[in-house]
This record gives sequence, C-alpha cells and structure tokens, in this order.
Amino acid sequence: MCFLKDFAYCLFFLSQALRLPKAGETIHGHKFFIGFGGKGANKCIQAARLGAKTAMVCKVGKDFFGDNYIQNFKDNGVNTEFVGQTSDAATGTASIIVNSAGENAIVIVAGANMLLGSGELHKALPVIRHAKVLVCQLEISPQTSLQALRMAQENKVKTIFNPAPAIPDLDSGFYGASGVFCCNETEAELLTGSSVITVEDADRAAQELLKRGCGSVIITLGPQGCVVLEGKESTSKHVPSTGVTAVDTTGAGDSFIGALALYTAHYPSMPLEEMARRANQVAGVSVQAVGTQSSYPNRKDLPADLF
Repeated sequence: MCFLKDFAYCLFFLSQALRLPKAGETIHGHKFFIGFGGKGANKCIQAARLGAKTAMVCKVGKDFFGDNYIQNFKDNGVNTEFVGQTSDAATGTASIIVNSAGENAIVIVAGANMLLGSGELHKALPVIRHAKVLVCQLEISPQTSLQALRMAQENKVKTIFNPAPAIPDLDSGFYGASGVFCCNETEAELLTGSSVITVEDADRAAQELLKRGCGSVIITLGPQGCVVLEGKESTSKHVPSTGVTAVDTTGAGDSFIGALALYTAHYPSMPLEEMARRANQVAGVSVQAVGTQSSYPNRKDLPADLF
C-alpha cells in the first residue's frame, strides 16, 4: 500500500504537564522527549508494523532530521524509493503538549513536505499503480492530495482519505475520490457545519458526507469508538471503543487508519464495520503508551484473532 505523507513535520517534541497552558501562560512540565511523527508517516508505520507492505511518497529536508527520518522508515520496513530530500526547506517539526488526562495540543511548522507536487506524484506512479490502497491527508497542497487520489482511482486502487486538518471549503472532488472518507468528530463538524458530539450527531454527519459522493464514511469519536456508514447501507453502525485508560491520545487516529488500511488491503471481503472494530482495538493499544510511533504495536504483540 502507498501512503502520501501530507503531514509536514517529521520530528515531534513532546512535553507532558498536569494541564495545558492558557494563552500567555508558562507552566512547568514533568517530562520531555523527541520522537518521529507525521500523520501520513504514522499511518504508514502502523500499517507496516501490522504486516503490510508499505511505501511512502514524501519530501524531507536535506538535513540531520531528514536523514534520521529516512532511516526510521527503513528500520520499519517501509519502501523509501519515493522519499525525496530537498535543500529548499528544512525538515518540519511539531511541538506537542499532553496533559494528565491524555488530551493534547499541537503546533506544527510545515517544512520540506510542502514542496511535494505533481512531478513527484508522476515519478511515484509505479508504486501507486501497484498498491492495493492509497492513503492521503490534507497538510500538503490539497491539489496534490486530490491528484494522488484520482491517480489511484484511475488505476483501480482503493483510497482512504483523512481530511486532517479539515478545511471548510474542501474541494468537492475529494468526496468522489474517497473510497473511505475517515475523519474525527472535529473535522466532521467543520465540514458539515453541525455539532458532532454524540453517536447520533455522528450518524447525521456521516449521512451528509455520504451524500456528497464518498464510497463509505467513518467518523471516529475517541472514547466513544466510531460510526461507520457504508455506501450500500441506509443506516450507520456504531462501533464502541475498547474501553482502555488513555495515557496519551496523540496519534491514535493515525493508528486507527493505519490498521484500517492494513485490513482493507489484506482482507478485502471483510465488512467495513469489522475492519473498524479491529482498528479500534489497535488504536486502543496505542493510547496506553506515550508518543505516536513509539506507542504503535507490532503484530506479534496483538491478539492473534485480530488477524
């Protein structure tokens, strides 16, 4: 499967504190560490750790961080043939603060990945064409993401689109290009203009998104699990979470989609609801440890019945 790395940072700097600071406030934290991140990369790493054959299409800086990031892909068995390096921008970063409840606040600084464009996509066409699934997000040029999704569709490749971060004026073409349109409650609310707090709210939002042309819709709801609406169904299904105690929710949505991509590629006849149930379990493991990729489980560490 192929992952278009839309989240423009590669390293994250994570601080833990009892609470998130208010505007203009300085507070003491109690732990700090640096790790690998990035929404597209996170999804790719999670899928690879579950046993998927993965490839990344992205750009990093020609710097120390970029070199280390490419090595991290290789260490996780990811194809880096189409991971480019540039001297025109530095490798991006993200600063994350996590409170004692596991909630987080994130500031990203877009870097080299913002330079990913049509030329790079055409060079990567061989890996896109032969993938079973293409996964895209929204933190490079939206036009580049949409072009990649359409290239996948033209080559009969399944698509999963995560509109993160959501933009209210999302090009309508994204809906028709999304085999599975997977967003969280905040993104669904911004896209539909309706509050999404409860499972019932998510059902209404999913119905609205499906009308716009998506093949299927999944709206993740954190501790409430997710709502799944398949294009052939008239009503959505609620898939509860696994009921774990969260230590750090950073990257949980990426873990979910990485697992979803694995199931989409390896178990094409499995109902989407069941894929979501299993992906919930994988993501539930990830929130029980600190960090993003550092918290993602390997297949050997998970119950055999998930596979």
